[in-house]
Parts: sequence; structure tokens; C-alpha cells
Amino acid sequence: MLTVALPKGALLKDTIRLLQSVGLDFSAFLESNNRQLQISDPTNTAQALLVRAQDVPVYVEYGQAQLGVVGYDVLREKHPKVAHLADLKFGYCRLSVAVKQSSPYRSALQLPPHGRVASKFVKCAAEYFEALDLPVEIVPLSGSVELGPITGMSEAIVDLVSSGRTLKENGLVEIDVLFESTARLIVNPLSYRLNSDNLHGWVERVRETISAAV
Repeated sequence: MLTVALPKGALLKDTIRLLQSVGLDFSAFLESNNRQLQISDPTNTAQALLVRAQDVPVYVEYGQAQLGVVGYDVLREKHPKVAHLADLKFGYCRLSVAVKQSSPYRSALQLPPHGRVASKFVKCAAEYFEALDLPVEIVPLSGSVELGPITGMSEAIVDLVSSGRTLKENGLVEIDVLFESTARLIVNPLSYRLNSDNLHGWVERVRETISAAV
């Protein structure tokens, strides 16, 4: 049976809607009283695992799921051994450098050498500043990175931005964009090579649906 890893959070509704359009219904995950983490679709064609977005590529890489949906930001940070097959055109956001509005810095290159940058995206941030040849200390945080500049712990942050509302409400402003991110379709490479559970067919249906919507 085909197993799909679905991301909790912002991408879930659009992911379920996309899969419904190709014949896989996992909408039970959206029911308010549902606490299950693994369900089958009504036709018993496939099952889905509901996992944290950061864990989707792990389940796919290790073969517990043949197919998954995850943000490009997670793929850039984790570098998992998965095959990235399609841009799903939803879940747009960007990974940006931000500082306090009162800060004198208006580009990443203006940040002081050996200054501190707080981020959940430690690898992406480190790679970005290495490419700029600007030595900084990356302060790893797992939540509310906006507090870094607010408390004076860091000069800047590297974080995901969609509408920019959270930054504005916390007195921060974007000064540079590392990259843009959308939801991506990923597969386990071995499963795809072997076409396990008609994986090629499901991937093609998703691609056709995305192409038709553009």
C-alpha cells in the first residue's frame, strides 16, 4: 500500500486538497476531533502519516513513506536523500534576514563581523553568510527567533516570512532574502526506481493536476 507523509501545520490543508484531486482522500485529518496520526483513504488504496514538517523527508528517506510533501526550506536545511519531483505552487514564503526597525543595518553585508544571528535554519544561515564571506555567530533557536534582536541577544535573525506581519508587529524589518520556498513533492529514490505501489502513476497525476492549475 502506498504511504504518504503529510506535513502538520500551514501546508496540510492545501496538501490534502491536492491529493483529493488525484483520488486520495485524507480529509479525516482535518476533523477537529481526530487524533489519529495514521489513516487510510476510504478506498484503502493508500495510507497517510501525519508528521511534523521537518520530519517528512526523514520518513521518506528511510522508506516508511514512499511519497511526501514538504517545504523547500526544509529540504535546503536538511539535505535529505530524497528525490525532489515537483514544485506544488502553494505554501509560498521566503527565508529572510531581518533586523530591528531601529537598526542601522539595511543589508546583510552591513552586519558587524562576528555579530550574532539567531535562527532555526542554522545550516542555511551559515551557508549564506559563508558565501558573503562575513563571519557571524549563528545562535540556534527552536522558536520565537524574533526575540533575538528584541532582547539584544542577536543583531539579526534568519527566519521564514510569508506576509511579514509577525516581523512588523515585533518591530523588525527584512533586509535580505536568502531564497523563496514553496511546497515540494518528494519521493523515496529506491521506491521510485522500482515503481513501488504504482508510484510513477501517482506522481504523474500530481504533476498533471499542478500543470492544469497554472
